[in-house]
Amino acid sequence: MSESSLTEHDDRWIMNLRGLTVVGIGISYQLSLCLDTQARVVLGCPFQLTQGVGDGRRDVVLDPGRQDVAAAIGLFGARVLSAVASKTGSMRLVFDNGCHLNSRADPSFEAWEVRGPGGWRIVSMPGGELAVWSGRG
Repeated sequence: MSESSLTEHDDRWIMNLRGLTVVGIGISYQLSLCLDTQARVVLGCPFQLTQGVGDGRRDVVLDPGRQDVAAAIGLFGARVLSAVASKTGSMRLVFDNGCHLNSRADPSFEAWEVRGPGGWRIVSMPGGELAVWSGRG
């Protein structure tokens, strides 16, 4: 995987997480997804997890602050297909097991953050702005 890990577009950032696998899940007042040894996704506010397709599709809202995240266990072993951060503060991760994780900005809290390969970091700040650190390079 290349360490050139962030690609900026007018309305979004493409995060270079493609091909990384969820190898660990941590639960506290946040949900943490460890992707191989190179990256971490941390969710601190409620988010939506979509599982399945078509008539079998199921959307659930998970709330890390209440430790209501049991459905996220299904992400263990899944590989990231795409990872996009919108400049309005939302994030979408798509996994090879058919799951989609969607997190929106929160008006009062940091909703999520991603630390990626090469030391880059993106945080969804209160109100929807993104704070972006490009890492080394």
